[in-house]
Amino acid sequence: MALLNDVGADLPLGDIAYLRIRHDILCCRILPGAMITESELMENYGLGKSSCRVALARLSQDHLVESRPRKGYRIAPITVRDVEEIFSLRIQLEPFAARLAVGKVNIAQLRELEAACRVELRAPLPEQIDVFMNANKRFHLAIARASGNNHLIRTLSSLMDEMSRLVALGFNVQKTKPEIKHDHNAMIQAFIDGDAKRVELIARRHIETFQAMTLEKVYATLSRGGAVLPILERSTYQ
Repeated sequence: MALLNDVGADLPLGDIAYLRIRHDILCCRILPGAMITESELMENYGLGKSSCRVALARLSQDHLVESRPRKGYRIAPITVRDVEEIFSLRIQLEPFAARLAVGKVNIAQLRELEAACRVELRAPLPEQIDVFMNANKRFHLAIARASGNNHLIRTLSSLMDEMSRLVALGFNVQKTKPEIKHDHNAMIQAFIDGDAKRVELIARRHIETFQAMTLEKVYATLSRGGAVLPILERSTYQ
C-alpha cells in the first residue's frame, strides 16, 4: 500500500488517511472481505492512532468497512446481490439524468472526458483500469450534474464508486481492461441534436451493455476462485 505522501498535504491527517484507504478499497488493492487491523493500517499508511480511527469511522459510515470486535475490521464484501442492485439502480437513474441534462450539458467537457476514457497507458493493468474508471465516472457525473438534481448526483456518485470495486475485482482477476465502444460518442451527438428520447435510449443501452460485460467477468472470477474470493451471497453474519 502506498504511503500518504502525495495527497493534499494541507488536509488534516485523518482526511488524508481516509482518502488513501478509501481509494485502495475501491480499486481492490485491499480486497473485499479482507480483515485489517488498526496496527496494520498505521504501519502501512504511516498513521497515528487518532488519524487511523478518524479514517475508519468515515469508512464505516461509507459502509466500506465493518467493525469486528476483538478482530479488527472487515472490508465490505462484494455480493452477487450487490452487483444486481447497483445495475438495477443505474439503469433506472442514469437515463433519467441524461434526459434532464439535454440542453444543459457542456458538450466540450463531455468530449474531453470521453477522450480520457480512451487513453492508452504503458502501465500495469490495475493502473489502466483505475484511470479508465476515474475518467468514466467523470463522464457520467458531468451528465448527472447537468441535470441539476443534487440528490440524483449524490446517489449516482455513490453507485459509480461501488461500480469501481466491481470492475476492479472482475477485470483485474480476468486480466483484461474494460472497453467502451461507441455509446459515449453516440450520446454526445444526441445531446448536440437535443434529442432527449435518443439520449435516454443510448444511456440505457450503454448500461445494459456494460452490465453484461461486468457480470461476465465477476461471475468468471467467482467460478475461477471459488470460495477463496469474497463474492458471496449477502452475509447474515453479525
